[in-house]
Amino acid sequence: MANLYPTTTSTTTTELPETQTTQVQFGKSWRFNFETGEFVLTPTGKVAESQDVDAWVEWCKKALMTERYRWLVYSRNYGQEFDDLIRRNLSRAGSESEIKRIATECLMVDPRTKSVDNFQFTWDGDKCYFTCDITNVRDQSANLTGSVVIE
Repeated sequence: MANLYPTTTSTTTTELPETQTTQVQFGKSWRFNFETGEFVLTPTGKVAESQDVDAWVEWCKKALMTERYRWLVYSRNYGQEFDDLIRRNLSRAGSESEIKRIATECLMVDPRTKSVDNFQFTWDGDKCYFTCDITNVRDQSANLTGSVVIE
């Protein structure tokens, strides 16, 4: 009878030369006006495109505004879970720490994102406004803003 669990005696591994490393593709996206909630149109009435790094920044903005698990069209890894902060009743420092963690986890899912840091927080009653810097794998940076209502 044949062995169901064959063993191999070869210990050689195949490694790719450094010149053949996989590069992350940035692609394109549709431009979106987050204030009006509408796609940006060109003068001819077509939806405007974002290319390369601008497409990545659009993705980051959209991910921070999308509640995770709410929309079936998105994977379970897409979006944020800021609504969970409402019922935790944390201090401001605790809420800021959780906002930082949630935003970082949300944005680091994308392979184009290298880091999320330099968080700054401003409070207005129960609403926390935050900014952070995002850096992609090409070492290009952008600044994002967001807000969370903590009742």
